[in-house]
Amino acid sequence: MRKIREVLRLKWECGLGDRVVANACSVSRSTVSKYVRLARQAGLSWPLPEDMDDGALEALLFQSPADCGTGSRPVPDWLEVHRELRRKGVTLLLLWEEYKQAHPDGLQYSQYCTRYRQFCQTLDLPMRQHHKAGEKLFVDFCGQTMPIVSQKTGEVRDVEIFVAVLGASNYTYVEACWAQNMPSWIMAHVRALQFFGGVPALLICDNLKPGVIDANRYEPEMSRSYEEFAEYYGCALLPTRVRKPKDKAKVEKGVQDVERRILAVLRHRTFFSLHELNQAITELLVRYNQRPFQKLEGSRLSLFEQLDKPALRPLPATPYEYAQWKKARVNVDYHISFDGSFYSVPYQLVNQTIDVRATDTGVECFHKNKRVASHLRLQRKGQYATVTAHMPKNHQEYAQWTPQRLVRWAEKTGPQTALVVESILRARPHPQQGFRACLGIMRLGKEYGDERLEAACRRALATKAVGFKSIESILKSGLDTQPLPQRSPEKPPVEHDNIRGPQYYSQAIQEEESC
Repeated sequence: MRKIREVLRLKWECGLGDRVVANACSVSRSTVSKYVRLARQAGLSWPLPEDMDDGALEALLFQSPADCGTGSRPVPDWLEVHRELRRKGVTLLLLWEEYKQAHPDGLQYSQYCTRYRQFCQTLDLPMRQHHKAGEKLFVDFCGQTMPIVSQKTGEVRDVEIFVAVLGASNYTYVEACWAQNMPSWIMAHVRALQFFGGVPALLICDNLKPGVIDANRYEPEMSRSYEEFAEYYGCALLPTRVRKPKDKAKVEKGVQDVERRILAVLRHRTFFSLHELNQAITELLVRYNQRPFQKLEGSRLSLFEQLDKPALRPLPATPYEYAQWKKARVNVDYHISFDGSFYSVPYQLVNQTIDVRATDTGVECFHKNKRVASHLRLQRKGQYATVTAHMPKNHQEYAQWTPQRLVRWAEKTGPQTALVVESILRARPHPQQGFRACLGIMRLGKEYGDERLEAACRRALATKAVGFKSIESILKSGLDTQPLPQRSPEKPPVEHDNIRGPQYYSQAIQEEESC
């Protein structure tokens, strides 16, 4: 259903054609038309209602099976069509008219042209690409890196160079990033769009891991964070085919020019910070964009002012904030684990898998594309963020573990184990936050036996180290089989003529107070 939402967004919000939407979403053109037709029949428009989850959308669109035509039409010999088009004066319209005379019930002209273009895509032929103003932005990393030297340690670290090129004007943006990871990839896009002052309709990217999870030729899977970034700016993602550099020839040439005109110029300089390197790159980038073309009039900057800049869509009011997405399973204590901390969700989702979206400031939980929980992001590992409304009134229906049951289980093992469990549950703001530790202690009892667990709990209480990790360490090291350390008895006070004793000082204090 997420793909259907993306098709409707690109079609209605971005105003893209069926062919472009089909390529961006890795579906056929007929599938795009089908989704749009079903949505219109259902009376939908963009944006979709906020309370409409995936289940409601599916029920609305697919109430009855779609009617599918079963008739077959004669298919032309596309290889022969391709050969005929090489003849002087032969056009695709002429070949279609001849085809319709032989097959009156054959394909219509638009479908005839579409099928022929699909056939041409299977041929390994060089093609001169023509780019509309403000339509495409090509992005990639350079193969060459730049070194940065640490002033404190002298360590040399190679950094990556991000390049973005607009299709119509070749106007270029360059930036140095620490690595080819997801945050660097997304935020480099954000700063590139700020540099251009607008948003193109399409982002053409290589099959880099930060952007494309599965570089399948027919159905590439984009990363969730990259898709969210594109949705925020209202543009579409179009990854190139694997090992097909001609699909992004603009940025390939841009990378080559950046390596020759910028990176090669900086090869003898030593940089001690990423900011210093980016300042030097920016100075050379201004000269590069203003450099006159050799065979055309003007420069990249002048073409950008004439072509791309007026056609770019306006930027949002605030830049995109990078968000990380991951899947998490809801534990029996109705908390999910993210980055070492724990966040509560409604208890009805116990044992289900949900989507987690995390920024620098917050963590959001989604189930079937509907937000079910929102928390401020915790800064230390091991912390809990629990909302009282997420707790069940009765644990018997959804989770059998309760504080009373855990204490009763501990009493069967021994009084020391019961004291440990009570201490763990009492030390947490909500008893449910101690369920994991108590369940872990239950596992230790099955592994080491009740007698050893009782002895380990006795030692943990004596040393005031009550916790799952402490008890596990005691059992692993065998400390539970050793006697507890005894406190040394207090020695009697030493009597000597030269030792005044505590009474002398108490009497002196009383005399001073009386004076």
